[in-house]
Amino acid sequence: MKKYDLVVIGAGPSGYAAAMRAMDFKKKVLLVERNRIGGAGVTNGALSSKTWWELARETYLFNRHLKRYHLERPEINFQEIKEEVKRAVKERKEMLTEHMKLLEQSNYSSLLTFQNGSAKLLTPNEINITSNGSSETVWGDHVILATGSRPRKLPDIPIDEKIILTSDGIEHLDDFPKSMVILGAGVIGCEFATIFSGFGQTSVHLIDKGDRILPFEDEDVVKVIEQNMEKNGVFVHRNSRLIRMEIVDGKVEYELEYDNGENRIYHVDKALISVGRIPNYEGLWDDAVDISLNSRGIEDDETQTSVSNIYAVGDITSDIALVNVGELEGRYAVERIFGHPHRKLVYENISTIMFLNPEVAGVGLNEIQAQNRGIPYKVVSLDYSCIPRAIAKRNTQGFIKLLVTNDQDMKILGMRVVGNHASSAIQAVALLISMDKGIEELAECVHPHPSIIEGIQECVRMLLGKSMFKPEALKGRLTCKTCCDGVYEDIVF
Repeated sequence: MKKYDLVVIGAGPSGYAAAMRAMDFKKKVLLVERNRIGGAGVTNGALSSKTWWELARETYLFNRHLKRYHLERPEINFQEIKEEVKRAVKERKEMLTEHMKLLEQSNYSSLLTFQNGSAKLLTPNEINITSNGSSETVWGDHVILATGSRPRKLPDIPIDEKIILTSDGIEHLDDFPKSMVILGAGVIGCEFATIFSGFGQTSVHLIDKGDRILPFEDEDVVKVIEQNMEKNGVFVHRNSRLIRMEIVDGKVEYELEYDNGENRIYHVDKALISVGRIPNYEGLWDDAVDISLNSRGIEDDETQTSVSNIYAVGDITSDIALVNVGELEGRYAVERIFGHPHRKLVYENISTIMFLNPEVAGVGLNEIQAQNRGIPYKVVSLDYSCIPRAIAKRNTQGFIKLLVTNDQDMKILGMRVVGNHASSAIQAVALLISMDKGIEELAECVHPHPSIIEGIQECVRMLLGKSMFKPEALKGRLTCKTCCDGVYEDIVF
């Protein structure tokens, strides 16, 4: 029986990161993947969907420029767009694969083994691997489970990945549908609504059970996104509940019940079901392996499961399902197994980005979360129209919002940025949150000019009472308030 210091099951972002980190400790690692290198993070998830988004955004901006110069829009070829997405996915997979091949020819050659196949834990240390009709059992002193997740399906909806799709089925489309309904107004649903409306070829309907999309985000953030969606032709079914969805004569028929008691039937070409993802752990271990589960996935204590030598990372756990979080967990699990992490695994400073129109980046708490936790805070907001870079880009839609503790320390609680270059404006604040620092470090930092991140500095200076622009003069563009128990008061210096 072959023996390894570590067996990693799943070569998506989490598992790949774990295997590479284990090599730093000079450990013998087996990395097993039953499907494709990179997992959903590359093929059906983050990379592919964000490539769709980038291409849709470019198309949207190009068409807007053509309109400005009174030029006619060219036709968009769906197959060319799809091939470009495939090329992006292929490029990333080839890089990951080539990286492993090169490692086999380096000083790491005795450490890393990659194997295609399906793995199953027979005992906490014995793993059976089947591939192409053959089977073998190997020994792992430690095991990391990183098998990811898949789109959640609803039992009453006939998903065929051709007419009624999940995100996995987007690659099977042959052309832009003339009309599409999206069930689910969370991040993924709203991102695909942005993508398909951005190409300007599809009439998009979005089913929302509440009175606004993205219910976990602050109202000022959602307002900008909703306005742009509707301006771009997205029809939001607010306060609605899906009664049924069927395939009728090759198209989608769906019935909604609204909060006012009204029922209506609609017909569209395609439907996209976007109601979350579920972990892939079915058949991953025998009954003899007693791994605890909850309703969201595998239970873990800082990546360690209820079986002491088995760890779980990424979407298979009940933690945050993001690529950057999965990679962090994969690396951390290895450090727990073979070393001593310098600090605990924390999620408070995880940066996120929602690929909408415009993009939304965030870190730490938003106002909803701060109020739910009963935390008094100061909040400052600066409109993009006050930022020279946004003016130069001829797009001043958006704002920066910073939350700090309502005391002399003014430690950073969180930030949201809505607008162009939002993701590039977030990392310094994420670092300060992880360091449990206040805002002084940002006040006199010299940022490049012109840049969006200059707006963060102006927010900090407002909180310190020494801003160039004064909220009293530019009301509506700048705000500086305190909030306690949901009651706001202007800060007066």
